[in-house]
Amino acid sequence: MTVRQLSMPELADACTALGVGQVGLWREPVRTYGLEATAKLVRDTGLTVTTLCRGGFLTAIDPAERAAALADNRAAVDEAATLGTDTLVLVSGGLPTGSKDLHGARERIADALADLAPYAAERGVRLAIEPLHPMYAADRCVVSTLAQALDLAERFPAHQVGVTVDTYHVWWDDQAPAQIARAGAAGRIHTFQLADWTTPLPAGVLDGRGQIGDGSIDMRAWKSCVEAAGYTGPIEVELFNEGLWAQDGREVLARTAERFVEHVIR
Repeated sequence: MTVRQLSMPELADACTALGVGQVGLWREPVRTYGLEATAKLVRDTGLTVTTLCRGGFLTAIDPAERAAALADNRAAVDEAATLGTDTLVLVSGGLPTGSKDLHGARERIADALADLAPYAAERGVRLAIEPLHPMYAADRCVVSTLAQALDLAERFPAHQVGVTVDTYHVWWDDQAPAQIARAGAAGRIHTFQLADWTTPLPAGVLDGRGQIGDGSIDMRAWKSCVEAAGYTGPIEVELFNEGLWAQDGREVLARTAERFVEHVIR
């Protein structure tokens, strides 16, 4: 998604040229290019798909809407398995229209996970609940903290349900380091993502993720935190940013790789 302006073949070629061997994919561009075609492309170019994003939106009250959401999530699990990734990232969903019941919405997520987690496990796919910044609680994700995500995940085996740690969403929370340790001790950190916090936020706030090094987040500190918790998996950079999408995708990818080395690795 960081370079969504690139087609799937262009993305694979750019990653290969830069020596980037792993990529997190989103369902929409995968479907545009074709699921089987994408699976073949990543195999042929030697890329590893780290995660597929996204499943979720599991908070509906209407029975037909809930059934449709479950069916879509089962499809997402199948797509992840086809792409060869073991992790499907979940954005849980916001409040249904007219509802103000956050607790009830979270319980409906748990009910959905009870259906989806065994289905995913049978296909070798883990579900990774991603808490989103509280500004998204109303419309996108009633799970706002790692503590809330873990409270849901811990109802299920760790190999079935864990969490996504995304710096953009958790950097403000002084309880997040302790929750990362909690997640790590149980083997529930299923993926780790980076984006910086820059202000002012754009209208709608969805596409305000800053390039690494441009904002307020200490990336090295968060990397050290997840590593201390025992996480050894891939680190993804996920930037929703209209300014970056308007630029040459290959240049954005190269600059992102440089920033990753400068602000995360060194």
